[in-house]
Amino acid sequence: MKEQHYFYTPQMNGELPEEEARHALRVLRLHIGDPLFLMDGKGNFYEAVITGATGHRCLYRLTATFPQQPLWQGRIHLAMAPTKLVDRTEWFVEKATEIGLDAFTFLDCDNSERHQIKTERIERIVVAAMKQSRKAFKPEVSDMVSFDRFITQPQRGQCFICHCHDDIPQDPPGQRSHLLEAMQTGQTTTVLIGPEGDFSVREVELALQNGYRSVHLGPSRLRTETAALVAVHCMQLRSQKNIIAL
Repeated sequence: MKEQHYFYTPQMNGELPEEEARHALRVLRLHIGDPLFLMDGKGNFYEAVITGATGHRCLYRLTATFPQQPLWQGRIHLAMAPTKLVDRTEWFVEKATEIGLDAFTFLDCDNSERHQIKTERIERIVVAAMKQSRKAFKPEVSDMVSFDRFITQPQRGQCFICHCHDDIPQDPPGQRSHLLEAMQTGQTTTVLIGPEGDFSVREVELALQNGYRSVHLGPSRLRTETAALVAVHCMQLRSQKNIIAL
């Protein structure tokens, strides 16, 4: 039985996007009459058949639509400072998409070593991981934003900031819970992960003033991309419909 290769088609207009068409025709060598499996990133899978294949264009006709239900409850939003080495951020984006989340935001923080990121490349990584892991919904990718601007924007649900500081006046040592313990099951959640040098004390205090709650991810000091992935996994454990509440 042939493997089902999925193609990302956000606009269901009867023609594959150019990059997807190139993969279908030149790499997989599909022809007129061959079946296609499509996803729109908005919660639907489709079956289709190729009706035209010329040059770099691949035309199709839909034969069936399969609406998908979300695999978890609430909305999972991870906001992080990108790593100095961009390949580590890209690795995180791929793995987090495979695990499952709804939105990425990249933060420019006081201690950031990277102040810009190519969201177009991040989008491509997200799409590839979404297809590989058969996710019906594509995570949103936001442009990089300053920490101060992001923190004052209203966020739905529960909001947490992960940090390693023990000298926050509003946050005495020993009072911070593990993220997994602090979260409520199935709720919309936003989690902030700082740069390698951590969030500054000023940033933590600003987050607390804007309704965020301090949490930790365990006794080990984690690299930014590792901490971000642990945070996504924790949010998934609290949000998946088929897992008994912890």
